[in-house]
Amino acid sequence: MFDPDIAPSGTLLGLLQRGRGDGTLHALAAPRAEALAALNDSVLRDPRRDWQVENRSLYYARLYMQLDGGLEEIERHLFHPDDLVDTDEERTGLALAVLGHLAAYGRDAARLLLRSYAAAGSNWRWALDELALRDDDAGLMTLAPAVLARFPETEQGAAELAAAVRDAFEPRPWRLWAEDPRYGARLAVAGEQGSFDRWQRQLRPRGPRPGWSVTEVLAWAQQGLDLEPAEHRHLAAARCLSAVVGPEDRPELLRAARSGPDAARAAVLHHLAERGDPDVLDLIEDAATCPFSSEQLISAALTSFERMRSVAAVERARLWAPRADRLGASAAAMLARRGAQRDAELVLAALRRTVREEGPDAGGLWELVDGTGRLGVVCAAPVLRHVYRETSSSHLRGRAAAALAATDPGFAAGFAVECLWDCEETTRELAARHAATGDDRVVEQLRRLAADPAEEAEVQTAVRSRFAPDA
Repeated sequence: MFDPDIAPSGTLLGLLQRGRGDGTLHALAAPRAEALAALNDSVLRDPRRDWQVENRSLYYARLYMQLDGGLEEIERHLFHPDDLVDTDEERTGLALAVLGHLAAYGRDAARLLLRSYAAAGSNWRWALDELALRDDDAGLMTLAPAVLARFPETEQGAAELAAAVRDAFEPRPWRLWAEDPRYGARLAVAGEQGSFDRWQRQLRPRGPRPGWSVTEVLAWAQQGLDLEPAEHRHLAAARCLSAVVGPEDRPELLRAARSGPDAARAAVLHHLAERGDPDVLDLIEDAATCPFSSEQLISAALTSFERMRSVAAVERARLWAPRADRLGASAAAMLARRGAQRDAELVLAALRRTVREEGPDAGGLWELVDGTGRLGVVCAAPVLRHVYRETSSSHLRGRAAAALAATDPGFAAGFAVECLWDCEETTRELAARHAATGDDRVVEQLRRLAADPAEEAEVQTAVRSRFAPDA
């Protein structure tokens, strides 16, 4: 049910790893040493299912401030010998982001630690980006010698420097250093090379050319699978088909969709689904349910179906939704997005089946959770509460909270209160609009969010709406 590195949801560590508001509340009530141990474990072993989109850094930074936690464990993690061999951003990114927020809160030790790591660490680009947002010009200037020394004055070093300048997420340090006579000439050349590289890529298109036929476009899509590594070109090929297909080409398209190679079939299914072809739903069903279909073809067929907007697609989804296979799951997701009130039972049945068979972190839950809220399925509240408590995805938890706000009369006095401390800003915004103010902690936290300069503007707008004269 849980990922091997995620603790049970009833423990302090499990709550903090999930970024739940109750994690902060329990940490503040627990012995300080125990709370700091769980906090450090969460920061140093990133628990997020998708570290690129889920938020934890501000959540953990606030708790460090409230516990007056030291940074010794983070320092040992950043400068551990593993940093020399494990250079992936996932190992240190969360810790660096937490330090960035702590620096913004005025923790000078966090700013100095970021400078030290930017000068010597393997993930120095991330540390430099954090400093670009929070450090002063003098502090950034002290880093120029160490950062530029990473790029030897050779042809390869110049190319790597040009790529670093071109791809910098925060360009402020590079622009600042370029104004210094000691580094200006070298960085000017690097900037020009980066612009030239982008221009060259634009001059070397590898896709279809004007004048290609349907046959040539489909052959080009299939050729992508023969490359190493393989290129999945079916979406690009489908866009090309929209430019070259005429009425006389429909028989060829139907033949390709029924018996062509996988990439060609995927491209044609996408093209026909976009245009609502009357035969496409049968073709999608054949591709998705055939035991000999490849994973790429099945995924492409289901994606093509999920993108359809027609009444016919919704009607077919009602027939497919009771199925216990991937086609049934895709159909239930469509009903969750576009179905009517009469589809509530089908959506609820799919939600219960998915949680029962695949657990609270199943990928198919996102649409189903949203659908129960959109359709106002009141009897879905128990399973939504289970998803809220147990999922390790903070985004899915936020969607479950939104669905509970529409289906559970007890949400305002229950989960909405803890959501004020949640790691996701969208969940905090939802809580700011719904949390019942009978609890003194709610009013205090609303005021704290309104005054916190690190808080998102949408959350603060929602908070102020609660304190308006007509609220």
